[in-house]
Amino acid sequence: FPVIMDKYQEQPHLLDPHLEWMMNLLLDTVQDKTSPTSLVHLAFKFLYLITKVRGYKIFLRLFPHEVANVQPVLEMFTNQNPKDHETWETRYMLLLWLSVTCLIPFDFSRLDGNLIAQPGPARMSITDRILHIAESYLVVSDKARDAAAVLVSKFITRPDVKQKKMADFLDWTLHTLAHSSFQTIDGTITMDGVLQALAQIFKHGKREDCLPYASTILECLNNCRLSESNQTLLRKLGVKLVQRLGLTFLKPKVAKWRYQRGCRSLAANLKLSTQGQNKQVPNTGTPDGEEDYDVPEEVENVIEQLLAGLKDKDTVVRWSAAKGVGRIAGRLPKDLADDVVGSVLDCFSFQETDNAWHGGCLALAELGRRGLLLPARLTDVVAVIRRALTYDEKRGACSVGANVRDAACYVCWAFARAYEPTELRPFVAEISSALVIATVFDRDVNCRRAASAAFQENVGRQGTFPHGIDILTTADYFAVGNRSNCFLVISVFIAGFPEYTQPMIDHLVAVKISHWDRVIRELSAKALQNLAWCAPEYCAVQVFPKLLSLTQSPDLHTRHGAILACGEVTCALQRLAAQDGRSVTDYLDEKAVEGLKQIHQQVCTHHCFFYRGLGGELMRQAVCVLIENLSLSKMPFKGDIIIDGWQWLINDTLRSLHLVSSHCRQQVKEAAVSALAALCSEYYLKEPGEADPAVVDALMQQYLTELQSPEEMTRCGFALALGALPGFLLKGRLQQVLAGLRAITHISPKDVSFAEARRDTLRAIARICLTVGVSAEGVPDEVLCEANVPQIYSTLLDCMNDYTMDSRGDVGAWVREAAMTSLMELTLLLGRSRPELIGASVCKRVLCCVAQQASEKIDRIRARAGDVLLTLLHFDSPPLPHVPHREELEQIFPRSDVAAINWKAPSQVFPRITQLLGLPGFRYHVLLGLAVSAGGLTESTVKYSAQSLCEYVKSVQKDPQAMDCLSGTLLQIFEDNLLNDRVSVPLLKTLDQMLATGCFDVFTVVEDHPFAVKLLALCKEEIRKSKDIQKLRSSISVFCGMIPFPGDVRKKVLLQLLLLLCHPFPIIRNTTASHVYEMVLTFGEEVTGAEALDEVIAVLGDTVWDAELPLVREQRNRLCDLLQVPRPQLVSKVTVGC
Repeated sequence: FPVIMDKYQEQPHLLDPHLEWMMNLLLDTVQDKTSPTSLVHLAFKFLYLITKVRGYKIFLRLFPHEVANVQPVLEMFTNQNPKDHETWETRYMLLLWLSVTCLIPFDFSRLDGNLIAQPGPARMSITDRILHIAESYLVVSDKARDAAAVLVSKFITRPDVKQKKMADFLDWTLHTLAHSSFQTIDGTITMDGVLQALAQIFKHGKREDCLPYASTILECLNNCRLSESNQTLLRKLGVKLVQRLGLTFLKPKVAKWRYQRGCRSLAANLKLSTQGQNKQVPNTGTPDGEEDYDVPEEVENVIEQLLAGLKDKDTVVRWSAAKGVGRIAGRLPKDLADDVVGSVLDCFSFQETDNAWHGGCLALAELGRRGLLLPARLTDVVAVIRRALTYDEKRGACSVGANVRDAACYVCWAFARAYEPTELRPFVAEISSALVIATVFDRDVNCRRAASAAFQENVGRQGTFPHGIDILTTADYFAVGNRSNCFLVISVFIAGFPEYTQPMIDHLVAVKISHWDRVIRELSAKALQNLAWCAPEYCAVQVFPKLLSLTQSPDLHTRHGAILACGEVTCALQRLAAQDGRSVTDYLDEKAVEGLKQIHQQVCTHHCFFYRGLGGELMRQAVCVLIENLSLSKMPFKGDIIIDGWQWLINDTLRSLHLVSSHCRQQVKEAAVSALAALCSEYYLKEPGEADPAVVDALMQQYLTELQSPEEMTRCGFALALGALPGFLLKGRLQQVLAGLRAITHISPKDVSFAEARRDTLRAIARICLTVGVSAEGVPDEVLCEANVPQIYSTLLDCMNDYTMDSRGDVGAWVREAAMTSLMELTLLLGRSRPELIGASVCKRVLCCVAQQASEKIDRIRARAGDVLLTLLHFDSPPLPHVPHREELEQIFPRSDVAAINWKAPSQVFPRITQLLGLPGFRYHVLLGLAVSAGGLTESTVKYSAQSLCEYVKSVQKDPQAMDCLSGTLLQIFEDNLLNDRVSVPLLKTLDQMLATGCFDVFTVVEDHPFAVKLLALCKEEIRKSKDIQKLRSSISVFCGMIPFPGDVRKKVLLQLLLLLCHPFPIIRNTTASHVYEMVLTFGEEVTGAEALDEVIAVLGDTVWDAELPLVREQRNRLCDLLQVPRPQLVSKVTVGC
């Protein structure tokens, strides 16, 4: 039932047709006197669950509330224990039920009869009983306290009760408040209940009844100093009660001076316009004489507390205070209400906290919604709302202000509904631009969506926002969910409308490029590049000088963003100029060009520390991006000394990568490599296709030397740098570069863990191959040709066997992934132009290695291998030559299924991969990969790989030749990987599963089958002198699985098991005994003979196998005799003399 009810939480009104019958059904159980107590409590619990979903206010109406129900409900309270925390739902619902019965239109004294005349002890009247129940439950710690407050509000405000009991009850509440402290738990609970009761009374009671007590209660509330409490709920209730008291002091009337727009309904507005009726004229005139009444002094205290509540640290308190400000202002004279508005506007000072800004926004929205913000105030209000829409204050590693910006959007939404279009027309440009900027450039998705909603409301209600429908169609709720899409795509579309272009650019320059979040700064710089196309002259004349000045800012974030923006805007201006056949200098004057040139020198010369420390990472990355963009922009710096400075920065950055923090390292490395590629292409080319030999030789010598650095990150950087060099620099030096890179891919003891260096080296080799191109008759020092292609293939294929492990796990997977990608790129390159350079043996080895990776256990590697395999298989420009078993492969992986295969899903992949076992060319490598997967740790991978492998083996059991080939390949894999724990341990587990599922049962009909003999020999060799518990336990399972093989091999297997029964490790002895016990029970007399079966089982079951070895050895020897296996002999250690 709770699960069903929870599904209605978002749309509880769907329960309305069913509420009555559900309540009647449950109340019948409650009112049935034969129902056990536990059933009654359960019924009330179900009633509470319904109330929780639908809300008690809706549910109250359905309770039976006849006169006859009063006494039974009161009687039910006599059986309740307020301290029973498991049945609080019963008391909660009873209090709600009682609050409804209190509404009967009869004096309760009529229900009492003549209490004095009745014999026996004096009885309490029904009024006193209800009041006693309410007071007792107002101070309990469970939710019944909330229902008691509702009961009080309904009961005390009755005409017959308020005359006799209201004063006494209020005295009790004031006494309770005065003697309670929010510093204790009990005091907090008591004050919570009393404050709820008072707030409900002043909400539902008549003003004339409550007014005499309001001043006293306000004074008591002031003495409680709730604003100093740490309890959010108490502060909220305090604010709620204060505003109720304020409303009590003021006459309940609608201010005639308030702004009235007329019909708020769109349908009503449309109806009026179609009928040709005149719109209602907003009433902004002066108030009449009726409003010149004296405002009680207490109201000033109330407003002061509400304004303080707007600055509370919790949102619920601020929201309650904002509603209170709106309600109070609606009953004040015009001048006093305007003073309140002025006090609210004081919250928008930069001396105030974000809490005050948020509370101020909520209050302004509430005042505007109620028509209490007159058009004369809009100038001041719009100014502060524009500031609130961009409010963002950094606090430590994060910022505050998202709630302020969200609330500012709510103000704009409220204004759209509150004012006539003529009133807001002077502010349309400001509001629309601010909302558009928040929609596309705000950091938080909630604020972007709130701004989009406010913009939509203004477009619909006001109809004056320029290009509103077009913008809304593009920047809708879902489109603004992606931040990059907002900055880079939607912003370009909106900037196409001239009304928004300049404000968007100005906002990026003034606010976003100096934002505390690095991602926002980078996106802002890219957005400026895109927007520069919409206003190139403005960017060149107005924006660029500002950016150049900001590059010298002492603030790191501003400096970083400005440098990035300078590069991006320059690149955009160059592309615009290139379209007209002009140079970028046609947009930028000499001062701007000189300023760009000086950026690196200023950072390096005057502020050399900017390249060091935490800020150095940002500055290195920013200046490298600047170098790349200036190089791509063909700035006239060829031959200038600044080129040497840029080259020094790039080299120093690549050399210092190990000093960069890990989360920034990749970005800095990529920026430096991209900068080098652009720099060399633009400034090192003297003549078409030629470079300065001296410069190039020095550069190559330095980079090749750095490849041998003891720092892994330095190797990574310079390897990628060599891969990024343009073709004219590699001309005549290709062999030298490839030899240097090839040396890094070889694993040596000192750099075995340098997997990242090997990965980046492989990427560099592939990039070099794509750069230099292919020519079958070419020179090996200039292009790919018959002389150097085999060496490159050999390097890449050797890296497919990199299974390096360290504390990070299988780091060799990075190398294998890069090797697969590089092999694919190289093969496709050769296949397009010179397919004759791809030898048959090379093609087969490439596909086999990729197929092996596609059958292994790491999902990411398997997915990459699958993509590479299918790309090579279905490449048809032209088709690759020498693909082994092409027809069979295309049947297993048809072109139509390429997109449908999820290579990360073991359930989809392994049934297809195992079909490759039928292809002799792929059998060894695929079976090797499957063996590792089936013996792995991941449950889904193990399950589907083992299941697919066993199903395939069983499908070929009737084919002796296929079984011999498969078993021979399996043994060959075992033999090739003896003592290689990466393969041998999972292979033993795989063999165990295959033996257990009967994959090799066809071999059990032959005594001493060669498969069993070879397998036994390999297992013995694998575990000889091993101390690896996992390997030993796997071998035990394999030995037990080999028992069905008849002949001498069975005796030898038993001997191995009996040897393991006396292993030095107790856990191995216990494991062996357990497995042998299960094996004997399974095969019975076939292993032990009819006479010895019971005794063998008894010895195995009764012996304590983790006892001392001499005791265990005695029992083991007894088993040897019973199983007719020679007793193992202890080998005495021979001491060799000198």
